[in-house]
Amino acid sequence: MNANKVLDAKGLACPMPIVKTKKAMNELESGQVLEIHATDKGAKADLAAWAKSGGHELLDQAEEGNVLKFWIKKG
Repeated sequence: MNANKVLDAKGLACPMPIVKTKKAMNELESGQVLEIHATDKGAKADLAAWAKSGGHELLDQAEEGNVLKFWIKKG
């Protein structure tokens, strides 16, 4: 999946992946996609809930080894 920006949040504990995601999202235009890489298992539920509450769309998520990958489209 093509992303306009990639955020490396690996090794960060909650709530830092969300904080970094929010900051990165503010730099994108509406409709652009942010790809997030995280290792905190809590990010799975947190990012989905955050995207929904912020009016963004969680396009996809995948797990590669111990890295969780998310693609969120800015609302």
